[in-house]
Amino acid sequence: MKPLDAQDSLRHLLNEWDPIGVADVVRDEYDCMIGPLLGRLARGAGRAEISEFLWFELEDHFGLDPASRGVDSMANRLVFWWASAVPS
Repeated sequence: MKPLDAQDSLRHLLNEWDPIGVADVVRDEYDCMIGPLLGRLARGAGRAEISEFLWFELEDHFGLDPASRGVDSMANRLVFWWASAVPS
């Protein structure tokens, strides 16, 4: 997958998840997570590491309570997406 395709696909997934509820108005709200997530996924991060990153970002960066935001489900989705999108 080309880097720009990966970024666009990941942006789409993050906007679908939309833990803040603003993606219909602000399409780049979660762009701050794209680079760090792609880096982790490219290094082979699993669900636990991705979940930990998402949890921290929601809590520390966005000021949200991650407990009710489906962090583990999103981490699973991202790991599956990466495994499906990137040839081994």
